[in-house]
Amino acid sequence: MKNYLRGIIFQKIAYNIFWGLLLLLLLCASLAAGTVANTTRIQKEEKKLPVYSVDTKDRLAALTFNCAWNIDDLDSILGILRKNDIRASFFMTGEWVEQYPEAVKKIQKAGHDLASHGDKHRHMNSLSAEECKKEIYEIHKKVFELTGVEMELFRPPYGEYNDTVIQTALEMAYYPIQWSVDSLDWKNYGVEEMTRQVVENKHLDNGAIILMHNGTLYTAQALQGIIDGLENKGYQFVPVSELLLRDGYVINHEGKQMAGE
Repeated sequence: MKNYLRGIIFQKIAYNIFWGLLLLLLLCASLAAGTVANTTRIQKEEKKLPVYSVDTKDRLAALTFNCAWNIDDLDSILGILRKNDIRASFFMTGEWVEQYPEAVKKIQKAGHDLASHGDKHRHMNSLSAEECKKEIYEIHKKVFELTGVEMELFRPPYGEYNDTVIQTALEMAYYPIQWSVDSLDWKNYGVEEMTRQVVENKHLDNGAIILMHNGTLYTAQALQGIIDGLENKGYQFVPVSELLLRDGYVINHEGKQMAGE
């Protein structure tokens, strides 16, 4: 009888331990899942990206030029674009605008996008929100006073950004723009290498945004070959302002702007 009672007591203890451990495991799993979901949600909310490219079914690409150095090759670049009936996007610094106001007017007259590359070409990911606002506002004011254009495209200098830079640009009604294809023209590798770097780039796809600079040794010389190479692949050219999606979009983890809810 005693052995029988001991067996019943043991079974009850074992039963309680089993269900207690099971409930504990379920609670831990639930808490872990909630933590992961919450962390993922926070990351999605906090991580802010500029537009690197645009999702489109059309064979489109945007040629963009950063303007921060000189104007030695600008007339040649504008002439080639005009000859090919292409409109591009020119991302200018405030200092460049001040130094070359007539060049800015030429770009505007040719129908290209006037876009911001920051006022002083600073490392904006090291600036406060107020300093970022000043960098964006000062060049905006200069270009507006010179041309009457309210710019809406912003490319951070050096391609450097963080959440503060992107959020500040958005709050100031700017679309932050990066690039998906880098010509590496500033490395002065030569015409053939620069052309190959663009036309054979692994990231070249519909909606590509192509980075170049004026004031380099080979950009103007390579530009016609780049245009020919891309046209041979079926690409047509539009400025970034026409490539962008304006409403109801999302930006995925690669910086591709896509239609979304």
